Amino acid sequence: MNMIAADALVTGDGGQNNAPVQLAVRGVTRVFAGARGKPPTQALRPIQLDVRENDFITILGPSGCGKSTLLRIIAGLDTPTEGEVRLDGQPIRGPGADRGMVFQSYTLFPWLTVEQNIRFGLRERGMGEAAQKERSDFFIAKVGLRGFEHHYPKQLSGGMQQRTAIARALANDPKMLLLDEPFGALDNQTRVLMQELLLGIWEQAQKTVLFVTHDIDEAIFMASRVAVFSARPGCIKSEIAVDFPHPRHYTLKTSPEFMQIKARLTEEIRAETLAAAGQ
Repeated sequence: MNMIAADALVTGDGGQNNAPVQLAVRGVTRVFAGARGKPPTQALRPIQLDVRENDFITILGPSGCGKSTLLRIIAGLDTPTEGEVRLDGQPIRGPGADRGMVFQSYTLFPWLTVEQNIRFGLRERGMGEAAQKERSDFFIAKVGLRGFEHHYPKQLSGGMQQRTAIARALANDPKMLLLDEPFGALDNQTRVLMQELLLGIWEQAQKTVLFVTHDIDEAIFMASRVAVFSARPGCIKSEIAVDFPHPRHYTLKTSPEFMQIKARLTEEIRAETLAAAGQ
């Protein structure tokens, strides 16, 4: 069973990851047909992106720029109009267990408990009961939900529901974790705690992560690299390496080095937001 080693730790090398390219996005565009005779909407201009093993890439951009559309294409929940996405050299044709997805909205099965939600994918794959139990118990402890195994989603706070969703995704041992603004609906204090929780898991799990956000502080704090999207139709206009070492503490956000990166990204996102507004 491939669980997180207790003593494993990523040292964080920003944009200097020399691991093999795991995900290759090549010339991906997306055009949505217009409804009732309206013209089509181009969501994405050609996207080029290389994601290496154990990268933690945040995708940052103004609202409506196509960030989530790209993530859904990588997840296999949508198809590009042109171009392709390859994972370990194989084209992505649809959803797969090699990619775990966590959405902003709470997507737990309301009729299942925390433990049952986490075990759902394992059961569908035919894993034995004992192995399911062992694996779910491990990740329940890892996300701090011990004692809530038999609670239903309606009995949990938003942060606890997202912890369960992250545990469910990790329990299936995907090659890549895809997160679409997973903390966007949380209050600020819970959001900060969830950022630290996810980073701690990533430092140990050595998973590849793509994390969509519109929050600049979050994008910098979480990432080894920030991919900045233009206004719609979106494309990646720049990539910024984030070289802060791990483990990271929330006080990093007040450091001069952090503020310097934040100032640069703030200007880039402001320019794109104004462009989207036609100013």
